[in-house]
Amino acid sequence: MWIRKIVLVGILICTGIFVLGQARKQFHEENSDDFDKVKLFLKVNSGDCFLKPNKNEGVLDVYSQREQQHFSHTYNKQIIDRICQMNLILEDNQGQSLGSAISTSLFGPDNKSTDNLWQVFISEGKPYDLSLNYGIGTADIDLSGLSIETLKIHTGSADVNIGYFSGQYNKVVMDTFYVKVDLGSVRVTNLNHAKSKYVIADVGFGNLMLDLSDVSVMPSTIKGNVGAGTMHITLPRSSTPVKVTLTDSWLCRIHLPKNFRQLSENVYVNEYFGDNNKNLLTFNLDISMGTLIFVEK
Repeated sequence: MWIRKIVLVGILICTGIFVLGQARKQFHEENSDDFDKVKLFLKVNSGDCFLKPNKNEGVLDVYSQREQQHFSHTYNKQIIDRICQMNLILEDNQGQSLGSAISTSLFGPDNKSTDNLWQVFISEGKPYDLSLNYGIGTADIDLSGLSIETLKIHTGSADVNIGYFSGQYNKVVMDTFYVKVDLGSVRVTNLNHAKSKYVIADVGFGNLMLDLSDVSVMPSTIKGNVGAGTMHITLPRSSTPVKVTLTDSWLCRIHLPKNFRQLSENVYVNEYFGDNNKNLLTFNLDISMGTLIFVEK
């Protein structure tokens, strides 16, 4: 692994966003027959970050317009049992004060600049365990056509947008989709395309939107905890059966669709729940002081 000053002049395409100007390839990791799988931990403390599939051979390519003196990084790689484990931490050397960080998290940055833009590409040719950690800023993650076996997303104050924007499903069955929201917000579009057995969501003071409006292709269990934030779940209007088990308090607010009926104490099902519960969506949700909203699309 190395840092290279290769300047690309032209247009870089990141999740549908065109970025003009010069971008340096800051990191590159080659694909290899020495490993069958990649475990990637990526942490970005500030800025705007885009992640999408890589049409090239590298299992990790990172571009930015930043000069090397303006950021620091920690990187290590090892191959164990034919699994390539990579850990990359990117930090802004021109860090914000606490007051500025809080202001940014609440109101957004004063201006949008490509100087603090990170563009991350991962390979379509290898399965991944992904662990992505964002501090302040924004992140757009396009998982279309990738092979993601586990996914962990943690946002401090960043706003994160995750989806399968080209409509392609995950190439493999995902075991666990885990998302933790502290003060920021996370939007997951076409979550059904992840083909995840388990979805685990932990919301503190932030907001989480889970879009399950597309037809489910396999059963999935969604477990969630909401402190003082908001969880918004969009369900399909098709014949997908849904079962919701709630643990709530008098301090929370819960909104269920009108066609849901109570099966037993704190257990609710939709009109499609019955003898044939193929591709059942099972929700186990604990709401303390926050808000839970179910809608159908």
